[in-house]
Amino acid sequence: MQDLHGYYLEDLEVGMSDSYEKTISEADVNLFAELSGDTNPVHLDEEYAASTPFKQRIVHGMFCGALISTVAGTKLPGPGCIYLDQQIKFKAPVLIGDTAKATGTIEEIDQRRRRVKMRTDVHVGDKLVATGYALLMVDKRG
Repeated sequence: MQDLHGYYLEDLEVGMSDSYEKTISEADVNLFAELSGDTNPVHLDEEYAASTPFKQRIVHGMFCGALISTVAGTKLPGPGCIYLDQQIKFKAPVLIGDTAKATGTIEEIDQRRRRVKMRTDVHVGDKLVATGYALLMVDKRG
């Protein structure tokens, strides 16, 4: 069986960064609504969304959270890490058709507690749409 483990705590350094990028389709938004149960019409109903300050349908904020989770769980630190906490502030809407790029950057490493604090940012182009911090538990090698 191949090793499916990501980085071990000893391999991580402050400043390490990785990202994941996705262009979000209407089908993605509809599927996210179905999976999550969040059927708020601002995400699904064009007529309703036109009456909001956004004037059009917007992507679920937690879709950005899911993109951050993709970075943590598949790239940095990657498979084997455990997501303990996430603070996120939504700064601007993401629209259907936008390409969102989630980036995680390691800011602190607590060797004794096996904790990694990672800054988490989501951008659409140059615009910061979500920002925050994740706290992850990461295995030691031995």
